[in-house]
Amino acid sequence: MVADCLRRSGSVVSVEIVPMKTSGDRLAQVSLGNLGGKGLFVKELEEALLDGRVDLAVHSLKDLPAALPDALRLVAFPPRDDPRDVLVSRTGGGLGDLPRGASVGTSSLRRRALLLSERDDLRIEPIRGNVDTRLQKLSAGAWDAIVIAAAGLARLGLEPDRAEPLDPDLFVPAVGQGILAVEARADDRRWLELSKGVDHQETRWRAEAERSFLRHLGASCHTPVAAHARFVNGELVLRGLVASLDGRQVLRGQTTGAATGAGLLGQRLAEELMARGAGAILRAVEAGKP
Repeated sequence: MVADCLRRSGSVVSVEIVPMKTSGDRLAQVSLGNLGGKGLFVKELEEALLDGRVDLAVHSLKDLPAALPDALRLVAFPPRDDPRDVLVSRTGGGLGDLPRGASVGTSSLRRRALLLSERDDLRIEPIRGNVDTRLQKLSAGAWDAIVIAAAGLARLGLEPDRAEPLDPDLFVPAVGQGILAVEARADDRRWLELSKGVDHQETRWRAEAERSFLRHLGASCHTPVAAHARFVNGELVLRGLVASLDGRQVLRGQTTGAATGAGLLGQRLAEELMARGAGAILRAVEAGKP
């Protein structure tokens, strides 16, 4: 999609796509938390940028840590796909329709906490691998249900039976979920300029608000943190939360303001939740406590 946007802009004659496998892809059977988190899907791409093997890197924004290397910059955000999570089950229906004690596959600490906050009887099982693999294992009976990103299904053209989108106001998505991010070298003026044809301003504002929230919390990818920004009547509405691992504590908040102050919105919401006790929850999570 990014390559097509560049070609349509008329500024680039040809675009070569360089497929890469990251540590996160190669170690698909190991928990992300035990390996160092979602940054494992980023390292190899950023190294290729820094040593000049590629000019641009395309990431799922939710895989990117809050802080980037000084020599790199996020230069474009294409239009956002559906940010919601989807419950795919073997019997159909939503969370309330799962049988008592049902097993649900996810390795996301955020999804785990939100599932348990709604249904503390559920058994949350670790799950890795690509989307096709997860759906095949679900069909084979490995779990009663799994939770995956709607954007991941859409990008693969998959429409599984018995899939139920989860309300993003309650089941708040991950920071940047459904957004692609284009990264370039900060001093590469040519690509900083050319990438403008890929950028979607409303998506950029949403990304800035959500990532500012994450950054000002000081949270890592080991913590159940969520944020979702959307436009309502021309204003940017940012909803966020911090949760304990067992889902028993879920601090939620919301703030609204001008899109041009997206970063300040994220900071304001983070400071509000910190004042209400988010810091204690985050410290407990980092220490491995429920």
